[in-house]
Amino acid sequence: MKFNILMLVLLGFLYSCKKKEDPHAGHDIYYTCSMHPQVVSDKPGKCPICHMDLVPVEKKKNADPNEIILNDEQVKLGNIKTVALSGGSIADKLTLTGTLNFNQYQMQSVSSRVMGRVERLYYKNIGDFVPKGVPLVDIYSEELNNAKQEYLMALERRKLFVGNTSIDFDQLLRSSRNKLYLWGMSESQIKQLEKSGKATPTTTVFSNAAGFITDLSIAEGDYLAEGGTIVNLADLSSLWAEAQVYSSQMSLLQKDSKVTVYIPDMDNLKINGKIDFTNPEISASSRINLVRISVPNKGNLLKPGMPVYVLVENKSQDGLSMPVDAVIRDGKSSTVWVKTAKNTFVNRMVETGLEYEDKIEITSGIKAGDEVVVSGAYLLNSEYIFKKGADPMAGHDMSTM
Repeated sequence: MKFNILMLVLLGFLYSCKKKEDPHAGHDIYYTCSMHPQVVSDKPGKCPICHMDLVPVEKKKNADPNEIILNDEQVKLGNIKTVALSGGSIADKLTLTGTLNFNQYQMQSVSSRVMGRVERLYYKNIGDFVPKGVPLVDIYSEELNNAKQEYLMALERRKLFVGNTSIDFDQLLRSSRNKLYLWGMSESQIKQLEKSGKATPTTTVFSNAAGFITDLSIAEGDYLAEGGTIVNLADLSSLWAEAQVYSSQMSLLQKDSKVTVYIPDMDNLKINGKIDFTNPEISASSRINLVRISVPNKGNLLKPGMPVYVLVENKSQDGLSMPVDAVIRDGKSSTVWVKTAKNTFVNRMVETGLEYEDKIEITSGIKAGDEVVVSGAYLLNSEYIFKKGADPMAGHDMSTM
């Protein structure tokens, strides 16, 4: 009798020790290392890599194939953070980079109306400002000198034969005078020619516009062809801010869009404007289009070639948004990680909309109230691939999106 009692006590002691050794016995669990999750065991022990104690992880029945379960240590080390998705007002904003350029509507060329040799050049530097009506070049032209002599001879003959001939010298003078006009002589130059009665060997060409010299391709001694350009002038009272925009962003540009141009070289000077022109042709190689905004240039402080940032804003609309870094994109689809239980995360495919600053709009796939991962999403993605050997995006049905 005493022997039976002793055996029962001994068995009870052994049973209690066994339970104490493995409190998870009988549960559907596995053991893994928090530092090396690739180590998986069906019983307690130590990690063969870092020799830390393996931690238990409970297996879930009927688990989502896109689901991943971490332990507390992994969540802490991975800096996994979540926020509850909520709705709000989404401002459609787009930031473009660009450059200040000349306003082509305010550029003019001053050309020679007659062939000749440049004897004197009054402005010799690109960037010089040329007022309207000032001398640009003195040219020597045989054709123009002959026309001057013809006009002087017509004047002299009218004086000699006045009333004694049937020749209409007034008509002859008008014809000679018109030729001088067409070849670029001004009214004051023709009057001076009449007054002096002598034709100078050179003729001065005056500027018929005001502006800064943007191109000067002649020098003293060069020959000018008829219609040859002397200088190109630009009025800098207004400039064009030309910005590059990808073809995928063209839908965000609207006629009523609010546009703000920032000049970083001028302490982020802000200038409000509107889109004047959008190039109808897209570059086939770069998929880039060009938009243009006219900006005033008070005091000519802005210079062509300065870099600019163009902020395009449209009317706000209601929707769901989250940080851009929380969305994982591979060029074909977009996914996010959603927390469904303690240390449990599921990968879900979403459709995105507007993107502005560090936020992105979510149009479908998740709803308000879902707890989404905003920090550590890419670590979760890597952990999933490492544990299951597959991309979490591969388990989604893209045809339903």
